[in-house]
Amino acid sequence: MKPLPHHNSGLSRRQVLTGGAALLGGAFAATSLAGCGGTAAGAETLRFWHLLSGGDGIKMQAMIDRVNQATPDVNVVPTVLAWGTPYYTKLAMASAGGRPPEIAIMHASRIPGYAPGGLLDAWDMAEMEARGITEDSFAAPIWASGQLDGGVFSLALDSHPFIAMYNTDVAEQAGLLDGSGQMTEISDPDTFLEALREMQAVTGVHGLSYGFINDGAQMWRLFYTLYRQHNAEMVLEPGQSAQVDRDTAIDCLEFITTLLDDNIAAKSGDYGTAVAEFAGGGSGMFFTGVWELPTMQDAGIPFDAMTIPTLFGTPAAYADSHAFVLPHQNDLDEIRRSQAYDFVADILKGSISWAEAGHIPAYQPVVNSPEYSELQPQTNYADAAEIINYDPRAWFTGSGSDFQTFFAEHVQNVFLGREAPDTGWDAFVDRLDTLLAKPNPV
Repeated sequence: MKPLPHHNSGLSRRQVLTGGAALLGGAFAATSLAGCGGTAAGAETLRFWHLLSGGDGIKMQAMIDRVNQATPDVNVVPTVLAWGTPYYTKLAMASAGGRPPEIAIMHASRIPGYAPGGLLDAWDMAEMEARGITEDSFAAPIWASGQLDGGVFSLALDSHPFIAMYNTDVAEQAGLLDGSGQMTEISDPDTFLEALREMQAVTGVHGLSYGFINDGAQMWRLFYTLYRQHNAEMVLEPGQSAQVDRDTAIDCLEFITTLLDDNIAAKSGDYGTAVAEFAGGGSGMFFTGVWELPTMQDAGIPFDAMTIPTLFGTPAAYADSHAFVLPHQNDLDEIRRSQAYDFVADILKGSISWAEAGHIPAYQPVVNSPEYSELQPQTNYADAAEIINYDPRAWFTGSGSDFQTFFAEHVQNVFLGREAPDTGWDAFVDRLDTLLAKPNPV
């Protein structure tokens, strides 16, 4: 997900760590936040690294505090590191150097770059099953995201898909709501384009807010959603040329440029502008991640949310997951490893509060609970967890990697109408082939 501004929450203890050296293209900064309730005498310390800041960081800290209060013999001490390259670089260095935390969060899409190098230990699912966490606890795509070479290397806390939010007042005036007050079903691109034009006629500004300038993640999220809706595959095998559906990719890029006509959507808008436009009622629909739910709730606009309509035959949505991993321990402390299992099981079972921030909990008993059914509009896009698609697996893909930046370098001019779709796409595939010819540096 996109990084959010860091929030100082007035916790009882802080330790600020700064790194002056550049690490693979970026310096890192970290904040270690201990639980508000203090530490019981003789309690074991369990180190937990994550990259969740802003509203997500506040929610996570509250979940940690709850677990600490319920287990006074263990004190989980989180360290919050800067999102993206700084976090993943620091985590890799800590594991390789023999000083990793007992537990950490990674994006599930980054597992293929870390697990093969021995930086992560596999989860012992017999231990998790003893704590009530099984394969059946997760939707199939989410469970599959944590597996590699027969091992389970991550257990997802959530899925955070790319979705569509829409202004219900604008949609109603455009005649696009059904009898239940939700957006009518749209199942083809022409009907979708017409619906957006109808909403633009209501707002007088745009039908759709979608920011992408200098934002490879935003460009990739929309492209890959549409690409997978064509049921097209992208396979990235080391030492081989990228296996892609060129015709489908070009069709997707052409459709996106149709959206960016300064009428349906701004031809060259950035993400922040898109957020502000939708929050201010300047558009009828917004393509974004579930993490913007609190933003729109705070804005006070009338809105709902849904999975992006299936326009090309196959239900699909881009997504990633915040997932728990076990950084490799050279000298494993079995007691602390057991405590890490306890901690993750407790967080998963109490993840209803995580759902309040917009994320879809990965733990299905929470999704199927009466408490979750009362959350709106979360329940209206919960089905996205069944159709999510993570980045194609490779050592260089995943959230916070350079993969999406490379995509932007080659297709942003396509989005802007300055370059032909085939030219931009072919250049991107050439870049993929170059990367596939290189070994995993981790």
